[in-house]
Amino acid sequence: MVRNSVVQGMFYDSDPRSLEKEIRGYCAAGAHAAKKIDAIGCISPHAGYMYSGAVAAKVLSCMMPKSTYIILGPNHTGMGVPFGIDRRNWLTPFGEVAADQTLIDAILSGSKLCQEDTLCHNREHSIEVQLPILKVLNKDFTFVPIVIGGGGGREYKAVGTALAEAIRSTGRDVTIIASSDMTHYEPQEVAKKKDMAAVDRILAFDLEGFLRTIHELGISMCGYATAAIMLAAAKELGAKKATLVDYKTSGDTTGDYTSVVGYAGVIVYR
Repeated sequence: MVRNSVVQGMFYDSDPRSLEKEIRGYCAAGAHAAKKIDAIGCISPHAGYMYSGAVAAKVLSCMMPKSTYIILGPNHTGMGVPFGIDRRNWLTPFGEVAADQTLIDAILSGSKLCQEDTLCHNREHSIEVQLPILKVLNKDFTFVPIVIGGGGGREYKAVGTALAEAIRSTGRDVTIIASSDMTHYEPQEVAKKKDMAAVDRILAFDLEGFLRTIHELGISMCGYATAAIMLAAAKELGAKKATLVDYKTSGDTTGDYTSVVGYAGVIVYR
């Protein structure tokens, strides 16, 4: 059973040749690919490529290719379980990406919260949009897709710990990708100020402070739960460094800065 693409032709081009050309153009921009980082985790945005593709490609191309990725995506549809793992292979314009069944088994056996579920994945775009970029950068890899639709700090820590334990027990070389956009539909100055406050807590590995900042400032970061889980897992796996690779807003594409969506690319490593 294969999970078909649901936003190709909308969020990104459905033609493989033109899509690869677009992605390689994003990856080639700037000198960011000169030295690859052995990343434990990262935050990568998930809007249409015309808006966030440059940031997503920049952060993903800064990292050393891995044999396996765990991709955490927020639940925009409201369907399915709160912490849902999909066992299916996923179809992209560049072919299928295989789900890592061994790692999935390890996560499910070690977590009381994660459950096997396809409903939360069927119409969700936040994980799907990462795959074509990864396929251009790294043709052969497996992945574990997990949609996050609920929970709080305690649950995020528990899932992060379970992911770290599953990675260690299977011996997989993994990067955990937290798929998230930042502030939604606020003026540029307000969005950037809020987003940088959240990013500062991530760079400081301050999980509690990050969640507190999100709630106190009312930051409409759709994937703050995915970022929290990634950060919790990365700390368990020995991460001590983090860097902001890039930050842009939709205004940089449209020229309209009165109501923007923010996009941050962050890498976490040892």
